[in-house]
Amino acid sequence: MPKSQHERYVSVLTKQTMALVLAGGRGSRLKQLTDWRAKPSVHFGGKFRIIDFPLSNCINSGIRRIAVLTQYKADSLIKHMVNGWGFLRGEFGEFIDIIPAQQRISEDWYLGTADAVYQNIDIIRNRAPEYIVILAGDHVYKMDYGQMIAYHVDNQADLTIGCLEVSLEEAKGFGVMHVENDHMVKAFVEKPDNPPHIPGREDVALASMGIYVFNASFLYEQLIKDAATPGSTRDFGSDIIPSIIEKYRVYAYPFLNIQTGGQAYWRDVGTIDSYWQANMELVSVDPEMNLYDQTWPIWTYQAQNAPAKFVFDDDNRRGTAVDSMVSGGVVISGSTVRRSLVFSDVRVNSYGLVEDSVILPKVNIGRNSVIKKAILDKGCRIPEGTVIGEDLQKDAERFYVSPGGVVLVTPEMLGQEIHKADWSEEQLS
Repeated sequence: MPKSQHERYVSVLTKQTMALVLAGGRGSRLKQLTDWRAKPSVHFGGKFRIIDFPLSNCINSGIRRIAVLTQYKADSLIKHMVNGWGFLRGEFGEFIDIIPAQQRISEDWYLGTADAVYQNIDIIRNRAPEYIVILAGDHVYKMDYGQMIAYHVDNQADLTIGCLEVSLEEAKGFGVMHVENDHMVKAFVEKPDNPPHIPGREDVALASMGIYVFNASFLYEQLIKDAATPGSTRDFGSDIIPSIIEKYRVYAYPFLNIQTGGQAYWRDVGTIDSYWQANMELVSVDPEMNLYDQTWPIWTYQAQNAPAKFVFDDDNRRGTAVDSMVSGGVVISGSTVRRSLVFSDVRVNSYGLVEDSVILPKVNIGRNSVIKKAILDKGCRIPEGTVIGEDLQKDAERFYVSPGGVVLVTPEMLGQEIHKADWSEEQLS
């Protein structure tokens, strides 16, 4: 098929598709970073939220009918969606709907990934999609879902599962598929001790990304069946997928880099160490995730901040940032920032040092402070002379120290109860 015809073919398919973004999880492995927000709402990459990545993938892929399913502490996520993702035109049949857990079918909140979709089956049916793409709202990657939908249709599949190529050791932490040479799935096992390998490649397995393309009518049928099955955990990976493989056409879609043919960039930023590492990768000279790519931009809500400012040029008091990303509204006043991401409205005061750290919005770092290999949560006010990251044993007495030696600091750990009713917005800002 000529390229122009293929592009037209894909665009027709994406117009017939609705995306469901599952964004209700807490993400407890991120520790106190998700005490007041759902994991998809966590800040990432200097100016984004994690949910911006799957949503941007939808828009860039031509999918403009999207529902975001929320549950756990969704206020900041909903505000972000309203502020930054309200640009689609309803009169053209485009929308991004926010669908909170509503107990529409029973008195239970969402019991699992499949149940989250099942409880909103009437809303989805009313949108009348031909195909449904189900996405996790908490991974960082760029992916053209249109190509995956075309693959799904070309194979006359009932279900297509987005997959990563991982080592057999890594595969033990994923749902893994046993496939034939044509990538038709013959078995699906959750976190196996002995993962099945890809045919002809004994050191590599296909692991599920939690990205699914369903024929809409088939999905409704399976959700209703699962809801009536005693003992089901109401989960796609644990229940629905294993139950349909023998009778229906299920295909694996390997997520590969088009240029190299190798594994494409994808990060599960579900732990403090993986979150810190993924952010640190962005400040390297040539990061694998290119945020400057105008052909596949990552969209987000952005406040109208003043430009970043670097002040003082004395020998012992010079405002500098090297190998770092610095957002709008930041003032680096007579301090040094190295290999770090500094989000908006941060102030780093004089005679300080910030290295290998992720500084979330509205943080104020006092004079003479040293911050190394740390994550400072939104709104932290670091007292003058604070040292973090040099003595992990001492840090662990006040803060959370990850297995990889990353120090997480939240306002509550500093005795700053900014989420309590008696804490004013003026103090936070």
